[in-house]
Amino acid sequence: MTSEEIRKALGEVKYPGFSRDIISFGLLKACDIEGDTAVVKLQIQTKDPKIPQQIFQDCHTILDPLMGDPCKVRIEIDVQNPASAGETSTGASSLPGVKRIIAVGSGKGGVGKSTVSSNLAIALSQQGLKVGLLDCDLYGPSIPLMLGVPHHQPQADSQDRIIPIEAHGLKLMSMGFLLSDNSPVIVRGPLANRYTQQFLQQVAWGELDVLVLDLPPGTGDIQLTLVQTVSLDGAIIVTTPQEVAMIDARKAVSMFAKVNVPILGLIENLSYFECDHGERYHLFGQGGAQRECDRIKVPLLGRIPLEPIIGKRCDGGEPAALLSPSESRASAAFHSAAQALLDHVSE
Repeated sequence: MTSEEIRKALGEVKYPGFSRDIISFGLLKACDIEGDTAVVKLQIQTKDPKIPQQIFQDCHTILDPLMGDPCKVRIEIDVQNPASAGETSTGASSLPGVKRIIAVGSGKGGVGKSTVSSNLAIALSQQGLKVGLLDCDLYGPSIPLMLGVPHHQPQADSQDRIIPIEAHGLKLMSMGFLLSDNSPVIVRGPLANRYTQQFLQQVAWGELDVLVLDLPPGTGDIQLTLVQTVSLDGAIIVTTPQEVAMIDARKAVSMFAKVNVPILGLIENLSYFECDHGERYHLFGQGGAQRECDRIKVPLLGRIPLEPIIGKRCDGGEPAALLSPSESRASAAFHSAAQALLDHVSE
């Protein structure tokens, strides 16, 4: 076996909980053949002892049969504490001019994450903050339509950086600006990761108090690319009250915990429907998000009601948060969630 053959074999070892391998994550620092022994040196930043243990076992599972003897495989893992929020680490950096970067994620699709992201960004902007919104869902970009700029195309500045589209006081970037209405995004993982990095690092965001990242659903490659590219100040998880949504929300919480991104809180969307006479109906169950918040000891930032005006205004490019809180219970809920978020990050 040669060192190159060993490196290629290690490409089969996945980072626990993700589809990408330890080579593409840059964990392999050295790979040599010393005599008749394969020596593999890895460096991992994590506080979870199970991760290096699992990688150690998986490396032996792949290499032992190739070397013919477990004693001829030596795996050395340098486990380091990851950088805390706001600090820089290898492969992760802050964005110049951006004070805070907050991700909005969910464990599954269909819970209204993009609706929450766009309305939350507007509510933060109306607090007097300079806010950017990055649509990281390459395969289903919806932010351009929700913010009323579906046919806009970004330009480049003198430094060949992308100039974000501006709408409703927000700076926006999305794959949707680069596509026609019916064009699908057909790219494999590595290219998707490259687009994500470009949207973060090659966009002229300027001075921002908050950059909100609207993540794609799930816990895949793009999420991990984000945390390797920039240092996140925290993540917000969007869920609905029902248990089937909470199961996936817990996966998202666990994913962020593994990469040392603090959970700033949960937002419960489709929380209830309130009739004109004031009675509330909990169509998707009741109290699921609050119980999860109690379990993981994070705040429940808000409960967003089920109101027809939310979908109608998003389809029309005028999100509900643009309304006065006195005009709409939904707008009041989004503004309350934004204030709760600001109170939490300021503690």
